[in-house]
Amino acid sequence: MLSWMAWTWPTAFVFIGIFSAIALMAVLEVRNPGGNERDGILGLTTTRGDRLFITLLGSAYIFLAWLGIFGTPLWVPLGIAILWGGFCFWKV
Repeated sequence: MLSWMAWTWPTAFVFIGIFSAIALMAVLEVRNPGGNERDGILGLTTTRGDRLFITLLGSAYIFLAWLGIFGTPLWVPLGIAILWGGFCFWKV
């Protein structure tokens, strides 16, 4: 049924994680409208959605750079991406 794409468990977990983060953002938006705006280290006024987007974009670049320079395994860039996400939601 889904043979048109090479679905693996890691791929499924990535998509489940992204969709879960979007669902969590929707729940938070319903509970606390406005996106929790704040001024971060970049000097930009960002909302939760902006910080999620910056986190996902930065994580993609981290993984692509790691694959281009070192190849596999991808445990180290996963740790770096998690730290990047924490930094984005804490300071950006």
